[in-house]
Amino acid sequence: MARNLTEDDIGKTVVNANGETIGMVSAMQHGTAHVEPDPGMTDTIKAKLGWGDTNEDTYPLQENAIERVTDDKIHLRSDLGTTTGTGTDRTTDI
Repeated sequence: MARNLTEDDIGKTVVNANGETIGMVSAMQHGTAHVEPDPGMTDTIKAKLGWGDTNEDTYPLQENAIERVTDDKIHLRSDLGTTTGTGTDRTTDI
């Protein structure tokens, strides 16, 4: 399990298990990181300056989806979207 995310993680790239960029942490709200899918350069700069805000274009990042956190990236687990004990496909927030 990765460490809890903090305000210091705003601006980090979020990548899937294949290393593909899926978004960027744009804000923290009540201890939850919010990810903006595939942001542009302006949004990246705004987030690093603390000008980001959560809105309908961001998605909460569930801590159990995180494999590890490095200096500049948040790596997601490879088993997201596997089946649950009920035999149905699991869909989750990021």
